[in-house]
Amino acid sequence: MNRSITVGGLLKSRAEAIGLPLELLGGQDGLERTISSPHIQKTGLALAGFDAYLQPARILVFGESEIRYLESLDVASRLNVLAAAFSHDIPCVLITSGWDPPVELLSASDRYNIPLLRTPVSTPVAIAKIEYLLDDELAERQVIHGVLMDMLGLGVLIIGESGIGKSECALDLVVRGHRLVADDTVEIRRRGETTLIGTCPELTRHHMEIRGLGLINVRDLFGVAAIRNSKRIELVVQLERWDSDRDYERLGLDELRYEIVGLKVPLVRMPVAPGRSLGVLVEVAARNQLLRTRGINAARDLTARLEQTLREKEMPADAESDDDVEHGGRV
Repeated sequence: MNRSITVGGLLKSRAEAIGLPLELLGGQDGLERTISSPHIQKTGLALAGFDAYLQPARILVFGESEIRYLESLDVASRLNVLAAAFSHDIPCVLITSGWDPPVELLSASDRYNIPLLRTPVSTPVAIAKIEYLLDDELAERQVIHGVLMDMLGLGVLIIGESGIGKSECALDLVVRGHRLVADDTVEIRRRGETTLIGTCPELTRHHMEIRGLGLINVRDLFGVAAIRNSKRIELVVQLERWDSDRDYERLGLDELRYEIVGLKVPLVRMPVAPGRSLGVLVEVAARNQLLRTRGINAARDLTARLEQTLREKEMPADAESDDDVEHGGRV
């Protein structure tokens, strides 16, 4: 499902927080127009009669060259080129570098209900920032019931059925020095082709529910070093109730995957049973995943050594080389 954001939503977003202040100059009645592409369009050719190349649902950027070109035209020509450009389904126009728009541009914005925005930021910087902001706002999203931890720089998502001990495991990890990102509800968005970013809803951020204790504030209890607002997800640990009739992985040769928003993340299935220290086991799983990302795989290395040992034992004990026979025996 394609996501979109209204121009009004863009004005209320965190644009100023990333250094992109936005000012509404005109076209206020068009704030409900939607933006569904993170890519902008900056085509002076659209003002020179090639407006057919304008793409719908993309922000149209006017920089110095576009503003100066409009100012070079007579009033009638200016109205004609703006009418042609604004006849397309563009959500809004963004003027960069703080340029003052011609009067005809302001009136066309109100006439066609196309919001006219302005930012003091230079054109290349504004384009980079607006695309970054839209890429984040329009990213595919999924909400998962689980706990997200930052462990040794690795984002670990802990999932499992309700009541299995996810929050207790996360609390144990916090005590061991790791950082909580989200408890109970994890909002995940996809960035690009390979990245999943997990965050916590603003309402429950820094909080954790522990059965028998109730709600606790991890930041107040353990300090700001025990929490963070977002983390890239690189490992999923699935807690499962111990089943004595089931054969569990003993070597770790099988590389399991868990799919989130179309991307597959390494998965470890962890059986839960009395006497097992889940915090320690999840931490070891994280450390082991870090080693695997560096090309160190304990299971494969051990298997390779075992196979080498077996091959050596299968060689005849009295096998002699050609050199031994030629010289009449061993030297």
